[in-house]
Amino acid sequence: MSESVIEADIQVLEFYLDDRKYCVDIEHVDEIVDRGNDLTPLPNSAPHVEGIVDLRGTTTTIINPKRVLNIGGESTGERIIVFDPDEEENRTTGWIIDEVNQVARLEGEEVDDSVEGGSVLGIVKRDDGFVIWIDPERINA
Repeated sequence: MSESVIEADIQVLEFYLDDRKYCVDIEHVDEIVDRGNDLTPLPNSAPHVEGIVDLRGTTTTIINPKRVLNIGGESTGERIIVFDPDEEENRTTGWIIDEVNQVARLEGEEVDDSVEGGSVLGIVKRDDGFVIWIDPERINA
Protein backbone atom coordinates (compact mmCIF):
# COMPACT_ATOMS: atom_id res chain seq x y z
CA MET A 1 0.00 0.00 0.00
CA SER A 2 1.18 3.46 -0.84
CA GLU A 3 1.17 5.92 2.01
CA SER A 4 0.12 9.51 1.45
CA VAL A 5 2.07 12.35 2.89
CA ILE A 6 -0.34 15.23 3.33
CA GLU A 7 1.40 18.53 3.90
CA ALA A 8 -0.52 19.53 7.03
CA ASP A 9 -3.18 18.19 9.32
CA ILE A 10 -6.53 18.45 7.62
CA GLN A 11 -9.92 18.47 9.30
CA VAL A 12 -12.62 16.43 7.62
CA LEU A 13 -16.34 15.98 8.11
CA GLU A 14 -17.16 12.28 8.40
CA PHE A 15 -20.65 11.18 7.41
CA TYR A 16 -22.64 8.09 6.45
CA LEU A 17 -24.15 7.06 3.15
CA ASP A 18 -26.02 3.86 3.98
CA ASP A 19 -23.68 1.99 6.33
CA ARG A 20 -20.41 3.31 4.86
CA LYS A 21 -18.35 6.21 6.19
CA TYR A 22 -17.17 8.97 3.89
CA CYS A 23 -15.43 12.27 4.53
CA VAL A 24 -14.79 15.61 2.86
CA ASP A 25 -12.33 18.36 3.72
CA ILE A 26 -14.11 20.67 6.17
CA GLU A 27 -12.82 23.69 4.21
CA HIS A 28 -15.41 22.89 1.52
CA VAL A 29 -18.33 22.76 3.98
CA ASP A 30 -20.46 25.83 4.65
CA GLU A 31 -23.09 24.26 6.94
CA ILE A 32 -25.19 21.20 7.71
CA VAL A 33 -28.98 21.53 7.68
CA ASP A 34 -32.00 19.29 8.09
CA ARG A 35 -33.50 18.22 4.79
CA GLY A 36 -37.05 19.46 5.39
CA ASN A 37 -39.92 19.05 2.96
CA ASP A 38 -39.36 22.03 0.68
CA LEU A 39 -37.21 20.30 -1.96
CA THR A 40 -38.42 21.24 -5.45
CA PRO A 41 -37.72 18.68 -8.22
CA LEU A 42 -36.06 19.99 -11.38
CA PRO A 43 -37.54 18.63 -14.61
CA ASN A 44 -35.02 17.23 -17.11
CA SER A 45 -32.13 17.40 -14.63
CA ALA A 46 -29.36 14.82 -14.24
CA PRO A 47 -30.40 11.66 -12.34
CA HIS A 48 -28.22 12.55 -9.33
CA VAL A 49 -29.92 15.97 -8.90
CA GLU A 50 -32.72 15.63 -6.35
CA GLY A 51 -33.92 19.19 -6.84
CA ILE A 52 -33.43 22.67 -5.45
CA VAL A 53 -34.13 24.33 -2.13
CA ASP A 54 -34.09 27.92 -0.92
CA LEU A 55 -31.59 28.27 1.94
CA ARG A 56 -31.74 31.79 3.39
CA GLY A 57 -32.44 33.37 0.02
CA THR A 58 -29.93 31.29 -1.95
CA THR A 59 -31.09 28.69 -4.45
CA THR A 60 -29.15 25.52 -3.65
CA THR A 61 -28.92 22.49 -5.95
CA ILE A 62 -29.31 19.27 -3.96
CA ILE A 63 -27.38 16.22 -5.16
CA ASN A 64 -27.75 12.60 -4.09
CA PRO A 65 -24.11 11.43 -3.83
CA LYS A 66 -25.27 7.80 -3.64
CA ARG A 67 -26.22 8.01 -7.29
CA VAL A 68 -22.93 9.64 -8.29
CA LEU A 69 -20.88 7.07 -6.34
CA ASN A 70 -23.03 4.12 -7.46
CA ILE A 71 -24.00 3.19 -3.92
CA GLY A 72 -26.93 0.81 -3.63
CA GLY A 73 -29.95 1.74 -1.62
CA GLU A 74 -32.55 4.21 -2.71
CA SER A 75 -33.29 5.68 0.70
CA THR A 76 -32.32 9.30 1.09
CA GLY A 77 -31.18 10.83 4.31
CA GLU A 78 -32.54 13.64 6.37
CA ARG A 79 -29.44 15.86 6.49
CA ILE A 80 -27.84 18.09 3.85
CA ILE A 81 -24.19 19.12 3.70
CA VAL A 82 -24.13 22.56 2.09
CA PHE A 83 -20.85 23.35 0.38
CA ASP A 84 -19.20 26.74 0.01
CA PRO A 85 -20.60 28.58 -3.02
CA ASP A 86 -18.83 28.16 -6.34
CA GLU A 87 -17.91 31.79 -6.99
CA GLU A 88 -17.04 31.22 -10.67
CA GLU A 89 -20.38 29.65 -11.53
CA ASN A 90 -22.37 31.53 -8.86
CA ARG A 91 -24.06 28.41 -7.51
CA THR A 92 -24.42 26.58 -4.23
CA THR A 93 -24.61 22.80 -3.93
CA GLY A 94 -25.65 20.45 -1.16
CA TRP A 95 -25.57 16.68 -0.65
CA ILE A 96 -28.25 14.56 0.95
CA ILE A 97 -26.57 12.32 3.52
CA ASP A 98 -27.86 9.81 6.03
CA GLU A 99 -26.04 10.94 9.13
CA VAL A 100 -23.15 13.13 10.28
CA ASN A 101 -20.53 11.17 12.22
CA GLN A 102 -17.89 13.65 13.40
CA VAL A 103 -15.30 16.25 12.51
CA ALA A 104 -11.89 14.58 12.64
CA ARG A 105 -8.28 15.54 12.01
CA LEU A 106 -6.30 13.60 9.38
CA GLU A 107 -2.60 12.99 9.57
CA GLY A 108 -0.52 11.78 6.64
CA GLU A 109 0.07 8.27 7.94
CA GLU A 110 -3.69 7.67 8.16
CA VAL A 111 -4.31 8.27 4.45
CA ASP A 112 -3.69 5.75 1.70
CA ASP A 113 -3.89 7.54 -1.65
CA SER A 114 -3.03 4.51 -3.80
CA VAL A 115 -6.74 4.16 -4.59
CA GLU A 116 -7.11 7.77 -5.75
CA GLY A 117 -9.27 8.11 -8.81
CA GLY A 118 -12.57 9.57 -9.93
CA SER A 119 -14.00 11.38 -6.93
CA VAL A 120 -11.92 9.43 -4.36
CA LEU A 121 -8.89 11.20 -2.87
CA GLY A 122 -7.88 8.27 -0.66
CA ILE A 123 -8.81 5.89 2.11
CA VAL A 124 -8.50 6.90 5.75
CA LYS A 125 -7.48 4.06 8.05
CA ARG A 126 -9.27 4.04 11.40
CA ASP A 127 -9.27 1.49 14.22
CA ASP A 128 -12.92 0.71 13.48
CA GLY A 129 -12.56 0.44 9.69
CA PHE A 130 -12.04 2.66 6.68
CA VAL A 131 -13.38 6.07 5.70
CA ILE A 132 -13.50 6.99 2.02
CA TRP A 133 -12.19 10.52 1.44
CA ILE A 134 -13.99 12.13 -1.49
CA ASP A 135 -13.55 15.40 -3.34
CA PRO A 136 -16.81 17.35 -3.50
CA GLU A 137 -15.52 19.48 -6.36
CA ARG A 138 -15.31 16.40 -8.58
CA ILE A 139 -18.88 15.35 -7.71
CA ASN A 140 -20.39 18.83 -7.86
CA ALA A 141 -18.88 19.56 -11.29
